[in-house]
Amino acid sequence: MTLSEAEQLRRHTRSLEDEIAQLRARLEPLQAETALGSPACDAQYRTLLGAIDTGFCVVQMRFDDEGRAVDYCIVEGNAAYERMTGLSDSQGKWVSEIAPDLERHWFDTYGRVAMTGIGERFENAALPFGRWYDVQALRIGDPAEHRVAILFNDISDRRRAELALAQSEAHWRGLFENLEEGLVLGEVVRDEQGRVVDLRYLHVNAAWGEIVEIDPALARLRTYRQLFESDPHWIEETGAVVDTGVPAIFIRAIGSRGRWYEGRTHRFENDKFATLFREITDSHAAEARRNGLLELSDRLRDMQDIAEMAYTTAEILGRTLQGSRAGYGVIDADQMTLMVDGDWTTPGTVSVAGKHYLPDSGTHVHELMRGETVSISDTLSDPRTRDSQTALERFGVRALINVPIVEQGRTVAMIFVNASEPRIWTEAEATFAREVAERTRGAIERRRAEQNLQALNARLESLVTERTAELARSEQQLRQSQKMEAVGQLTGGLAHDFNNLLSGINGSLELLQLRLRQGRFDGLDRYIDAAQSSSRRAAALTHRLLAFSRRQTLDPRPTDINRLIMGMEELVSRTVGPAIELQIRPASGLWLTMVDSNQLENALLNLCINARDAMPNGGQLVVETGNLDMDRATALARDVPAGDYVSLSVSDNGSGMTPGVVAKAFDPFFTTKPIGMGTGLGLSMIYGFARQTGGQVEIQSREGEGTRVVLFLPRHLGPAEQPDTPQPLGDAPRAKAGETVLVVDDEPTIRMLVVEVLHDLGYAALEAADGPSGLKVLQSDARVDLLVSDVGLPGGMNGRQMADAARVARPDLKVLFITGYADTSILGDGHLAENMHVMTKPFVMDELAVRIQELIRGG
Repeated sequence: MTLSEAEQLRRHTRSLEDEIAQLRARLEPLQAETALGSPACDAQYRTLLGAIDTGFCVVQMRFDDEGRAVDYCIVEGNAAYERMTGLSDSQGKWVSEIAPDLERHWFDTYGRVAMTGIGERFENAALPFGRWYDVQALRIGDPAEHRVAILFNDISDRRRAELALAQSEAHWRGLFENLEEGLVLGEVVRDEQGRVVDLRYLHVNAAWGEIVEIDPALARLRTYRQLFESDPHWIEETGAVVDTGVPAIFIRAIGSRGRWYEGRTHRFENDKFATLFREITDSHAAEARRNGLLELSDRLRDMQDIAEMAYTTAEILGRTLQGSRAGYGVIDADQMTLMVDGDWTTPGTVSVAGKHYLPDSGTHVHELMRGETVSISDTLSDPRTRDSQTALERFGVRALINVPIVEQGRTVAMIFVNASEPRIWTEAEATFAREVAERTRGAIERRRAEQNLQALNARLESLVTERTAELARSEQQLRQSQKMEAVGQLTGGLAHDFNNLLSGINGSLELLQLRLRQGRFDGLDRYIDAAQSSSRRAAALTHRLLAFSRRQTLDPRPTDINRLIMGMEELVSRTVGPAIELQIRPASGLWLTMVDSNQLENALLNLCINARDAMPNGGQLVVETGNLDMDRATALARDVPAGDYVSLSVSDNGSGMTPGVVAKAFDPFFTTKPIGMGTGLGLSMIYGFARQTGGQVEIQSREGEGTRVVLFLPRHLGPAEQPDTPQPLGDAPRAKAGETVLVVDDEPTIRMLVVEVLHDLGYAALEAADGPSGLKVLQSDARVDLLVSDVGLPGGMNGRQMADAARVARPDLKVLFITGYADTSILGDGHLAENMHVMTKPFVMDELAVRIQELIRGG
């Protein structure tokens, strides 16, 4: 509690005392009138008691046989009484009932008043009520009734404040006298213009005298300028605190004593202030040395020039130890000379850069050459230097520290710091100088080693560059050889398979032609069927090649894989045979995926066939689906984007694969099956299909235990597409009059066949051999209900570009792309525009006819 708050409480107490005195004066005549039983007086009496803020009550005392007060009854009391005691409805009750723990002194005091008739004024605590009261007790009425009138006020706040103030005063008085820190209570001294020009000390504690080495008694009422050498900054700073009221925290040297202090200054009223401080000269110097070492390490770390490193060392050493000069010099032990290339100096101090003969500075040079640190506090009195004043006085050296740098037992350099005035160097300062020297020596040695290493690295790098170039050429030759080997394997496999297929086609056509010439028409279906079978096998082979190269034309649609595999269950079961137990395990709540369902069916069938071949004696085949949330780490390992995927796995408990076979399983034409039992394109086709769809495929296998192949396909957010129900060609409606189809293909045979199909269906047909010609027709007034176009066209415009250009004038144009090799970027990476569709060459003409009718009829 502050002094001002305590003074306010005292004034409030005096006011209460005055109010009680006035009430007493007004009650005394009322008591006499009330005794006469005057109703008017009684009414005035009760009105007065109800209106006053002072607590009032009348009690009737009870005494024991020995005349000792043992209890008292509350006869009446006003509202202030109830408020100040917290007692309500207490009239007629004994205190022993309502406050059984009330202190004894209340009974003794009120009993004494009742017995003697002598009023009493006192202050006391009532612990059951948790309060302090200022009380005046008077006997009233017939003395035999032992009644006492009590006037009182709640002074709990005042008492607590007084107790707190007393404790605070005792606390601060003890602190003031026993503080280890110096404490000043003072006031500012102002000139006629009101500017602060000095500080007057009113009180200082014992610690202040110990810190500044001045008797505290001598400081009382003296000013700062009288006690210390003038420091205007200190006076200005304290004045600013008094003027602004903003406390100031300081760490500074005050005066020219070279000692550092840390403290805080606060403002008091009437231009007064208090300053609490302690001396930190030693800790400040220690902190400066620590910071100096940190700065030295930081700055030397990135420096390359040795001369710059030496100057930096000198600067930090001199500045930290508050010397006048510091430097680094190289010693020639044979010639006893010191070469200083540059030194750090304070303003007004001459440089010692140059060559010096060491014995000219004194006999301490012998200690230096023995590798010992030399510390001299006063060159005039030290016996090692007092006879060498000529050289030392020329450079203003009165104190010094010289630290030798020793390499292989010889002093090769030294670091030095000088002072222009005598000073006692502490052991901590000498240790700091040695640490600076050691760190500098280490840094310079490392830099020299690095420079030598850099030169060596430069020589090695030229050799490495030559060898690297030679190795790169060898690797390029090896990669080219591997490429040629792979191309040779691919083309050899293709040539072998296509030669077989072409032999079947050509042979069948030649026999068909021969029989027609001979007029033999029976059995011709055999040759036609053989040729068609070979062509279908050739188409399947090209589809596998395109899938492997990720260039096949896909028709992705939202697909429910569970529905797809359930629809294939019977086909797969017949394909693998009765010796193999087939289990379908569809996951509940399976997500959709955007995929070409025909290609996925082919991939699933291929995997089931591979599993069957791995179980010649029968076994178990499991087809399973699932949902997978692939996190970033897993997706990165599988080379796909993180996100949601649908998995389709085919597992068997067959012969399994070795790690070497698994590593090559996706290579084109790689197969472990006997000759004639497989092309080696199955798994490579599945891999290409999965990657082109935006997913991945992986193989998990152990030899002798079985294999599991898993396809990961991206999740599709949207509804599933209902499966198409193809209309039989015989039931398809004929073309309406005038319906026209434009056919654009650079292959005349393809155009001829498509036009024939259109004519059979009753459509009018227009033809174009390239993109510009087709666009010319589309930009004319000719009726075109459907565009059938190849994707790769000559003339500088592909089929997609032609269709997009045509849709500027014909936005609802229906388009069917027919292609045998489709660049997915041309087709939009599998996402065609509305009313654009695709068919893959080669195709059956009946399928083409059905597709044309579907597009024209239903879009």
